[in-house]
Amino acid sequence: MKHTLMLFLISLLWVTQGHANTLPFVVSDVRVEGLQQVDPGAVFRNFPVAAGDQVDAAKLASATRELFRSGYFDDVQLNRDGDVLVLVLRERPSVAIIRIEGNKAIKEEPLREGLSQSGLQEGDVFRRATLDQIELDLMRVYSAQGRYGADIQTEVETLPGNRVALNINITEGRIASIQHINIVGNEAFPDDELIDLFSLKLPGFLTFYTKSDQYSREKLSGDLERLRSYYLDRGYINFSLDSTQVSVSPDKKDVFITVGITEGKQYTVSEVLMVGNLIVGEDELISKMSLGEGDMFSRREMIDSQERLQRLLGDEGYLFANVSPIPQVDEESGSVSLRYFIEPGKLTYVRRIAIRGNTRSADEVIRRELEQMEAGVVSSEAIERSKARIERTGHFSNVNIETRPVPGTDDQVDLEITVEEQQSGQLTASVGFAQNEGIILQLGVSQDNFLGTGKSVAFNISNSSTLTEYSFNYLDPYFTVDGVSRGYNFYYREENYDEDDRGDYNTDGIGGGITFGYPIDDFQRLSFSGDVEFLRLKPNDELNASGDNDAVNVIKAYVDNNGDEYINAKITAGWSDNRLNRAIFPTRGRSQGATFEVSLPGSDLQYYRAQYNNRFYWPLNDDETWVAALRGRVGYADTYGDDKDYPFFKNFYAGGLTSVRGFEANTLGPRYSRGSQSSNSRSMGGNVLVAGSAELIFPIPFMKDQSAWRTLIFMDAGNVFTTECLPGALDTSTCVEGVDFGDIRYTGGIGVSWLTPVGPLSISLAQAFNSKSDDKTEVFQFALGQTF
Repeated sequence: MKHTLMLFLISLLWVTQGHANTLPFVVSDVRVEGLQQVDPGAVFRNFPVAAGDQVDAAKLASATRELFRSGYFDDVQLNRDGDVLVLVLRERPSVAIIRIEGNKAIKEEPLREGLSQSGLQEGDVFRRATLDQIELDLMRVYSAQGRYGADIQTEVETLPGNRVALNINITEGRIASIQHINIVGNEAFPDDELIDLFSLKLPGFLTFYTKSDQYSREKLSGDLERLRSYYLDRGYINFSLDSTQVSVSPDKKDVFITVGITEGKQYTVSEVLMVGNLIVGEDELISKMSLGEGDMFSRREMIDSQERLQRLLGDEGYLFANVSPIPQVDEESGSVSLRYFIEPGKLTYVRRIAIRGNTRSADEVIRRELEQMEAGVVSSEAIERSKARIERTGHFSNVNIETRPVPGTDDQVDLEITVEEQQSGQLTASVGFAQNEGIILQLGVSQDNFLGTGKSVAFNISNSSTLTEYSFNYLDPYFTVDGVSRGYNFYYREENYDEDDRGDYNTDGIGGGITFGYPIDDFQRLSFSGDVEFLRLKPNDELNASGDNDAVNVIKAYVDNNGDEYINAKITAGWSDNRLNRAIFPTRGRSQGATFEVSLPGSDLQYYRAQYNNRFYWPLNDDETWVAALRGRVGYADTYGDDKDYPFFKNFYAGGLTSVRGFEANTLGPRYSRGSQSSNSRSMGGNVLVAGSAELIFPIPFMKDQSAWRTLIFMDAGNVFTTECLPGALDTSTCVEGVDFGDIRYTGGIGVSWLTPVGPLSISLAQAFNSKSDDKTEVFQFALGQTF
């Protein structure tokens, strides 16, 4: 009908122009009239008639339809001037400006991007149909967010020059709140247990922050899949979701969800069989199974077992092995026979290992970390370990290993290792502050990947009220091809123990040593070092004018018995096991270490010190923003010679931001009177240390990027003890010998660490629970230069 009408109209047009008897005719030219903004090329691209074409009524009608379909014109008229075909066009208006108001949930930039993708942006030809479709799309977006009360109003404002302005007024409304969730058909599990699986919740105490009571179609889809998995992982193979009904209250503010399910029967595993080409022993394959005869069937355990079998075959060199679980259901007995069909394929070898992206580092720095060798049988486990070892060097910000099949073969692969190098050399100059150390000035030059060799060289200068230090360190992590490291260090150090409440004395020291490290595995390492140091002990004599200052008397007594200058040769053995997921702000894993330091016979000092410390982190949610953590540290030190006293300046200390928060730094432990110099007695540490901490790490509310922040609630416990009070004290009532766990101090509080542009800043607010009269407590503590 439309076709006939178009032919009639064109024929009528030709009649009115006096050309009824001249169709068909050959077009000598096509002239276009009425264009203002549309490019003439767009007309000729969409009008399939050109000079030299012979046209009739049908062809003109078809060409006119094509031109209308372009969407540029409201009206098209065909005229004839001799043999010239004249197109008289009336353009549709163009969109001069788009104004959007009222949107908050959807920001304006992504909203305009969506309009552009739908064909509506400033400068385009205006099409009413496009605007109507966008209104519907926006309503669907807001409905998916649970904003059923949303309203979209559009206004087309006419402007001069055949242009329009589009005004889009959005009333978003509030997200409808879930008032009821009902599950129909469940018998095996109670409603509360199943509803707890949902991320959507009923309004509660914290939902104003979590927004979990606000309906979302995407969240509901995830919850239904979680419900399905819950049943399938508990043996209900025939479980089905029969219906999902979401009802909205008349005022569009409340949502009611009803889910209909059919549980079916619970199935157990009757047998587990390995079929196919068992290139690995059946017993070893079965050992990787988490499902066995008599166990309740679980889809998750079945898939996990499949992945473990594939990894096992990959570790054996069958990189392209295929493992297919085939459950056979016996409806009568309510059991499942689980068969794993194994197709190992061919044994796969590594033809070539290519390294890309290392513009500074030598290939050897990367290759020596590889556990997968060229020409060797491929091992997926060795490849994963190799990637982790390269990452732990610290020379690369990103490491990627791809396995590429060799064209024309089915048993060879190439490994392509792509790295992104990060800046390994740095010149650092920093200013920090800590309550127990005052202003800290530091200047350092370090190169962790010296000349691309993987060796590290560093020179550092530190200066504060408590410590002045100059040091040089060198480390070759691969002194031997087996990964044995060797390092050197030299230092000069002045420590003012009076400034941080560790005693009325200073020490000067100069020394150096050599260190060897031996890898046990990818996480554990042994280290052995030998050092020689020259120490000088300098008591603060001016504080002992009255002679009743026991904190100084014990120092003088030590000097009288042992002198004030010492040559000390010592060896230190250490063990470390680091399995944390990251060095700063870890959220998962553990780290522990132990050291044993002993002075060599013949040294002016005769002592030994042993320490053990650990850290454990357990994520409490999937995105690891809530984490439980434990930290512990113990130490013991003593003299091993009868003719030498234990050097008190090698004591352990407790209290402060790095140990027992809420007490002033280094103030816990056995105390010594200061007589007329001060009413407060002074701790000089102890040879026994016990300290620990329990922490709950949580995200900062209302902050999207948490990467530079760590907030936690903590409880600290600890103290230092002495097995023998220092000789020389006149008043021994404040120094108690022996370890008394009833004397452990406890504190609790909240802490924040922030990675600022000038260094990490840590702050704690703590309350001491069982402080004593002579303890020095401190509620607020902070330091620039360390993290929790």
